[in-house]
Amino acid sequence: MAGLNVKPLGDRVVVKPLEAEDKTKGGIILPDTAKEKPQEGKVVAIGKGKTDEAGKLIPMEVKVGNKVLYGKYSGTEITIEKEQYMILKEEDILAVIE
Repeated sequence: MAGLNVKPLGDRVVVKPLEAEDKTKGGIILPDTAKEKPQEGKVVAIGKGKTDEAGKLIPMEVKVGNKVLYGKYSGTEITIEKEQYMILKEEDILAVIE
């Protein structure tokens, strides 16, 4: 992650998804095909922000390092140096987890 050379444009965010659970709450071990797609991740890069109709830059609300919750089918999955990431629009982020 230290050598991530991706700079998202506009109001896009690069998120490193957190690992999906390997077990259910009851202790049943899940195979990879049965795991839920992760919906939590850590922000690793952000764009400059969105530009409104008047040309004014609206800064990003999320910051690098924030732990976020995003929509299940949001964004685009990418692989960089064998690591999985998501590129999302800031509006696809549902919440910052504190």
